Amino acid sequence: MTLNNNDNMNSENSTMNREMNRERTLKVFNGWVMLPIVLFLLLGAIALFIYSIVAGAHGKDEPIWSFFVTAILVEIAAIVMCAGFFALQPNEARVLVLFGQYKGTARDPGFHWGNPFYSNGPSQPGMATGQTPGSEANAVAGKLAVALRGFKKLSRFKFSLRSRNFNSEKLKVNDKRGNPVEIAAVVVWRVQDTAQAAFDVDDYENYVRVQSESAVRHVASAYAYDYGEEHEVTLRSGMEEVSQALKQELQARLNRAGVLVEEARLTHLAYAPEIAQAMLRRQQAEAVIAARQKIVRGAVSMVAMALKELAEQGVVQLDDDRRAAMVSNLMVVLCGEAEVHPVVNTGTLYT
Repeated sequence: MTLNNNDNMNSENSTMNREMNRERTLKVFNGWVMLPIVLFLLLGAIALFIYSIVAGAHGKDEPIWSFFVTAILVEIAAIVMCAGFFALQPNEARVLVLFGQYKGTARDPGFHWGNPFYSNGPSQPGMATGQTPGSEANAVAGKLAVALRGFKKLSRFKFSLRSRNFNSEKLKVNDKRGNPVEIAAVVVWRVQDTAQAAFDVDDYENYVRVQSESAVRHVASAYAYDYGEEHEVTLRSGMEEVSQALKQELQARLNRAGVLVEEARLTHLAYAPEIAQAMLRRQQAEAVIAARQKIVRGAVSMVAMALKELAEQGVVQLDDDRRAAMVSNLMVVLCGEAEVHPVVNTGTLYT
């Protein structure tokens, strides 16, 4: 019982911690207002430093220590204050963290000044650009790039709020019927909550990549590739429904990272190469069957119309045997693929 209570308390605490990571906007000082103040302190401290030495030299042959120490302290403070200046471009934000505590997010574009002790962001291993997974040469090149570049820093905890595209690679997945298919998708996304992107996941860009591929696999396995049951949504015929389901699946997975999914669509859909030929023959056979069914339905309706017209207008009276023979001949003519050669009967219907 105690163990269960402890587990419940831990889960509640973890839930509270997750709920705390919500973005809140923090207003910072205008950088253009703070710039002359910092420059005044820098130049004033230098002037005071020189004055303390010159004035002291005319009196006691030593600097005025009160002015001297004050000038040094003010100069140090002004230099430290210079680290508080930062600029934000449109659709860019900076997460402000002071000694490990999240203070807020600055979203307004322009030149700003904040606490110079705000964190500049954690270090993360550098990633080689243009690296193709599965290539041993590229993997070695990536390791060398990491070794040469060392660690990259998130630029002063800045996050781009612009829309981005993620093109997934061609994934081989089994559809609802177990047929292997190749599928790929494009995801348009952007950071919506910078606090969640910074603190709730380790690397939000890699998180988007991994979860997107996982969502594509999950959605692909929930639908048949084609030729489902009546009114069944398939990957091929229900692109809009599948894309909407993929978007909802992605949004549910990426909410934890503070990411908003704007659009998700399939860009590639095909049978896997090992069954492509067999499925092509199946599609051809199904197309032939569908065509034959349409031809037969049309032929039956035409024969019925002919018999009805003959009976109503009294052109000829046919017994059951002759009516059956006429139906057979008409069906052969209408459904046959070869060219029909008419035969003229010079006798009667019964000879």
